[in-house]
Amino acid sequence: MENHPPHVKDQESADSTRSTDTAALDRPRRDRDTADLQPFGRPGRSFGSHPFVFGFTAALGVLTAWILLQALNSVASALIIIVVSLFLAVGLNPGVEMLERRGLSRTWSVTVVFIAVIVFFVLFGLAIVPPLTTQMGDFFAKLPDYLQQLQNNPTVRGLDERFQLIERLQQYITSGGMGSQVFGGLLGVATTVINAVFTALTVLILTLYFLASLPSIMTWTYRLVPRSRRDRVQLLGDEVIKRIGGYVAGNLIVSLIAGVVTYIFLVIAGVPYALALALLVAITDLIPLVGAAIGATIVTLVGLFTSLPVGIACLIFFVVYQQVENFWIAPRVMQANVQVPAVVTVAAALVGGALLGLVGALLAIPVAAAILLLMQEVVLPRQERH
Repeated sequence: MENHPPHVKDQESADSTRSTDTAALDRPRRDRDTADLQPFGRPGRSFGSHPFVFGFTAALGVLTAWILLQALNSVASALIIIVVSLFLAVGLNPGVEMLERRGLSRTWSVTVVFIAVIVFFVLFGLAIVPPLTTQMGDFFAKLPDYLQQLQNNPTVRGLDERFQLIERLQQYITSGGMGSQVFGGLLGVATTVINAVFTALTVLILTLYFLASLPSIMTWTYRLVPRSRRDRVQLLGDEVIKRIGGYVAGNLIVSLIAGVVTYIFLVIAGVPYALALALLVAITDLIPLVGAAIGATIVTLVGLFTSLPVGIACLIFFVVYQQVENFWIAPRVMQANVQVPAVVTVAAALVGGALLGLVGALLAIPVAAAILLLMQEVVLPRQERH
């Protein structure tokens, strides 16, 4: 190590101090020179950490979230229609693919499947509307006889003597209040029917479009995934679509069996409007958990109006058939398509029904099947690696 004399060290210290002072004196000059280069002067301190800026940014974020929620609420009905249409398209896709495997083009396969769906709804309408019209006409034609029977009833006559029920009913009918309420009710019913028809047509048209372009939709959807993960996502997505389509196809088969068996029994039992009631049972059987009970209750009530023995026979038939369907038909139809535990099925149907009503209950089970698949193939293996 080199040793310097004391006077050399003092000289170096003085030079260092002089250099520091010179730099300190030159810094304002350089800042002024930099500021002179900017046309509007040197920028001040940023407001990024200012409380006012933070509060304004937070308020703007809350306002944006509120606007998005309002927008989603406004288009909720349209989104539900789109989701239902896409769900139906995925459910009808196995039928289209089956026709494609038999040599038909996708266009013709979609046309055949869609015509079959339209024919089913037309037959359902032709089977339901005439009986309802006939029964309503018979009811209004027999209404005077019903009122006369009420007047001849001792209990009703006693109540009429105490509370003047018949007199008040006649005053209500002749005052015009009943007519206005009936007219308003008819307008409400007509509005509901028109909205239902419009919604059904919209769903059918969207289902047709989705069904025709489903392969291209899935291709573009997979292209949004990074290339490194695209193959795995495509395999999982195809399996999800297969399970949803299998669930819809299996549920339709189970409902078709229920409708056919119910029709045969009603014809044998002599219940009126057997075709309409059988179609009603087939449609309500599509609803998870409570659908079969709803259809059985309606048919049993019609059987009781026919005669007491026929009503009891209907009740016994549906109790026996539901056991056969739940423990023999449905497991064999569904085992190759969708395997969802019973607890998950019930929970999914309850949650879906609470969120979106009947539509949610219908969509809940295939969504639960898709979630179970993703958990088995993605979540659980990842957890095992860590």
